[in-house]
Amino acid sequence: MLKVADIMTPHPYTAELDTPLGEVLNIMRSRGCRHVPVMDGDRLAGIVSDRDVRLAMNSPLVLHERDDDQRLLATVTAEACMTPDPMTISPDAPAHLAADLMKTYKFGGLPVVKEGRLVGIVTVTDILSSYIALLREDDSPS
Repeated sequence: MLKVADIMTPHPYTAELDTPLGEVLNIMRSRGCRHVPVMDGDRLAGIVSDRDVRLAMNSPLVLHERDDDQRLLATVTAEACMTPDPMTISPDAPAHLAADLMKTYKFGGLPVVKEGRLVGIVTVTDILSSYIALLREDDSPS
């Protein structure tokens, strides 16, 4: 049985609670990811998705001048726009459970936690990559 540990991205890039939103966005852009777990020391405190960043940037309370956007990116923290205490999954859980949870709750990613410590993240991209690999195995000549 395929487990979350088999398909997850280990050691994901993270932010701290006080990390400015601009730095979170830079992590996403430079690392090609759409989800950044937010840490409070060694404890997972939340997760910021690209959607959370878009919502924060498109607030009706924000004037959309470039200077205002830059100020927002510099002053709003990960804590202010994260989803706190996100649903997590164990690395030993079946991979299909992660897929079911993401489908049911419309999540793009789940932090993977073992013994209270963040050890990875599993995303829709990880699920699709494992599915493609399985299909290729089935299509390969015997």
